[in-house]
Amino acid sequence: MIDYIVIGILVIITFAAAGYIYRAKKSGKKCIGCPDGSSCSCSGGCKSCSSCGDSHS
Repeated sequence: MIDYIVIGILVIITFAAAGYIYRAKKSGKKCIGCPDGSSCSCSGGCKSCSSCGDSHS
């Protein structure tokens, strides 16, 4: 019984994370982990964006 609960929790977490990524990409964010990801105008994404303040390397 406990196995089903753990599997259910993992499935919920996985679907929630996938849904977050899907919605973020659909809204135009280039770099999901960056707080300024949607306002970054660099062609290289967040790696070359100076407004992010983080190199993400």
